[in-house]
Amino acid sequence: MRFMLDQAQTDFGRTVDRMLGGTDTPHAVRAWARGEHAPGRAVWGRLADAGVTSLAVPEAYEGVGPLPVELGVAYVAAGRHAVPGPLAETAAAAVLLAGLAEGGTARSGQVAEDWLPRIAGGRALVTLAAADGGPYALDADAADAVFAVEGEELWLAPGHGPVQPSFDPARRLARPLPGGELLARGPAVAAAAARAADWAAFATAALSLGTGLALVERTAAYAGQRTQFGRPIGSFQAVKHRLADALIGLEFARPLLYGAAVALTSGPSGGAPPSGPVGDVRAEVAAAKVAAGEAAYTAARTALQLHGALGYTDEYDLSLWIRKARALRSAWGSPSVCRARVLAP
Repeated sequence: MRFMLDQAQTDFGRTVDRMLGGTDTPHAVRAWARGEHAPGRAVWGRLADAGVTSLAVPEAYEGVGPLPVELGVAYVAAGRHAVPGPLAETAAAAVLLAGLAEGGTARSGQVAEDWLPRIAGGRALVTLAAADGGPYALDADAADAVFAVEGEELWLAPGHGPVQPSFDPARRLARPLPGGELLARGPAVAAAAARAADWAAFATAALSLGTGLALVERTAAYAGQRTQFGRPIGSFQAVKHRLADALIGLEFARPLLYGAAVALTSGPSGGAPPSGPVGDVRAEVAAAKVAAGEAAYTAARTALQLHGALGYTDEYDLSLWIRKARALRSAWGSPSVCRARVLAP
């Protein structure tokens, strides 16, 4: 099987990449880390204008999806530009709500009608707390809604607790407050939440891949400018090999990412569980997640070392990607968890 993008998908990725290249995302990331969300919201608005926020939302709710391949393409571009905010969580929440609406109660359908068109149009930024993602909700302080899955119950949380420190200051973590509005209950919630967690892991893998590519590109450019012994350090074999190893890891992760996207397309339009074995889909996503996360982490270590260990300062823009690579590596499935899913019988 070939996992190559067609021309329309390639052009879409280039469009999103150029659009984000015209924004000052480092400024938005630093503002987001301080709890100032207006610059980041402006970037989200541009993503919505490009149709990115509608890719996980079914057509019945004013979206164009679910389209996991196109979402992966767009999120790789978002990772390249370090776009702040709960990108993976918003997509996962859309899949969760759509899946419950397809096979759930009238109440579930009303919740989907209330939220999915707003998510698709970029008018609502939401986040999700579920067992696979840990006890915290990402960027709950910036979200218009915090959805929380507790066993077989889905709640609309009434708020969130204090923001906790994170290795990546732009990933602001907080526990959802207990209680709130009960939106759905029953086995369908657990099934839809598992499907949503796969989408969150897939989206995180795409963000990791984009983050790693940005690190390699920026480090290669730096290596061509910095001189030692009268020569650019990029001309040294040791430096070339480090950059080549980092890039090879990322390129090996790319087909796994789009293989996982193909697996996710086996689900019905509403985001319900796939027609094939659920474990197979989860294993495909886990393989992509661990490969992209480890490759991006390797790229971050390479960038740090070839820049001369810039960890003493946060003023240099590269630190934004280095921190993000480390945080994404563990989000929605640590390397050990993902490897266990890949190897599970």
